[in-house]
Amino acid sequence: ASRAKMSCVGWAVQRSLRCRGVPIVRILRTPMMQRFFSDGPQVSSVSSVGFRLSRSGRFTGETDPLMEQFNASIGYDKRMWRQDIEGSIAYAAALGRAGLLKGEEVKSLQEGLKLVRSEWEAGKFELKAGDEDIHTANERRLTELIGSVGGKLHTGRSRNDQVVTDVRLWLREEIKDLQKHMRSLIQSVVDRAEKELDLIMPGYTHLQRAQPIRWSHWLLCYAWQWKRDVDRLGDVYKRVNMLPLGVGALSGHPFGIDRKALAADLGFDGVIQNSLDAVGDRDFVIEFLFSSSMIMLHMSRFAEDLILYSSSEFGFVSLADAYSTGSSLMPQKKNPDALELLRGKSGRTIGQTVGLLVTVKGTPSTYNKDLQEDKEPLFDCADTLRACSQIADGVVTTLKPNKAKMLSALDLPMLTTDLSDHLVRKGVPFREAHHVAGAVVKMAEQRGCTLDKLSADDLRTLHPLFGDDAAKSGPGGMWDYEAAVERRQAQGGTSRAAIAGQIAELRAWLAAA
Repeated sequence: ASRAKMSCVGWAVQRSLRCRGVPIVRILRTPMMQRFFSDGPQVSSVSSVGFRLSRSGRFTGETDPLMEQFNASIGYDKRMWRQDIEGSIAYAAALGRAGLLKGEEVKSLQEGLKLVRSEWEAGKFELKAGDEDIHTANERRLTELIGSVGGKLHTGRSRNDQVVTDVRLWLREEIKDLQKHMRSLIQSVVDRAEKELDLIMPGYTHLQRAQPIRWSHWLLCYAWQWKRDVDRLGDVYKRVNMLPLGVGALSGHPFGIDRKALAADLGFDGVIQNSLDAVGDRDFVIEFLFSSSMIMLHMSRFAEDLILYSSSEFGFVSLADAYSTGSSLMPQKKNPDALELLRGKSGRTIGQTVGLLVTVKGTPSTYNKDLQEDKEPLFDCADTLRACSQIADGVVTTLKPNKAKMLSALDLPMLTTDLSDHLVRKGVPFREAHHVAGAVVKMAEQRGCTLDKLSADDLRTLHPLFGDDAAKSGPGGMWDYEAAVERRQAQGGTSRAAIAGQIAELRAWLAAA
């Protein structure tokens, strides 16, 4: 279009780019601008029916083709075709119950919508120029199939309440599917933890060796985090599964349809009570994005641990070849790309969450076009989370722990806390016992020996309540790592019994799902 015919938006974009000395055509051919302006079918005619559904009567001038593409969302919201049709089938029935449609009209609409659905299912639905979004695309095709009665479907309905209904229908299915994948991941972790209960490894704080723990205890740490994530998604589901449809653009339905019956038809738990809130609310999307970010945060920490543990410096685990890549230059390399991508994609999900928060926070009440920007981050987060949960599941099931490396990384200073606990059991105040245990470490350093080489008499020079067992090195003794982890018997600890309790509780939760 020439400058004389360009809309204010199109002219402003063109002017801004030309001021930088870059030809407009070249800019529009860059990948970013192609995605921005061309995500979906190309609009070849400004007289297209679909785009004019929202312009008929009021507008007289032609729409800038660039604006048509800028405004269109069909490139990404077409994935809600099934939910859009499902909502329309139920809405046709609601119009019939309200006496706004005759019985044969309801039947014609519903059968026509099922034909549209069959075209989508068969991959034969043809998007056309002017299909601005999934709603206009489906309505256009419906009218082509059944004629003018198709125009009655939108009676009392706005795309404002239609689109948010589609999103809720779509998201509730996604939540259930994502919960299924997360439970599978947790199941894999629990199975592995039960099988490898004998492995002992260093536990870390500040990335410094701290105390010995069981490998199973480390695994279950993430199982519990992901369990909370699954529960959190279930909590979000409760607020997703409320019906906004039947409130019109913002002020309510003019023909008194039965929204409770409509909610029941669509499987919603109830109706949103305020029409302004119904069309303007995107809390449920943001909550889902936040929940996704929490899952990915846990995925990232899980991946970071394994990246460290699989490095040559640690060598605790070996990542399966199926989840590793090589180097284009260095033949010896085996890179943990699956784990690094889990870590990297967490930043992407968190960014999507923050982005939508910023988008919504500046909007006035009810519907604004800004809310169209909710779908790309929503779809992207759901897709990312599904892929990451499946990759993490594969990593967990194929990981190979290295028992020898784990044991060689254990060192006696990690048991110093047990030495102070020995005195506490004899009535010594913990702070005093802590100080004495530190003095034991210093004594060993000064003598140039390991802690287990100090005799009971040596220890008694620092405190008279040290017993002979404080210097015992054999199985069950002070300096035995197996004995050390078994002393942590309290619920939540790293002893065999405590871990078995965790496994039993997680299995019961999985079985109840």
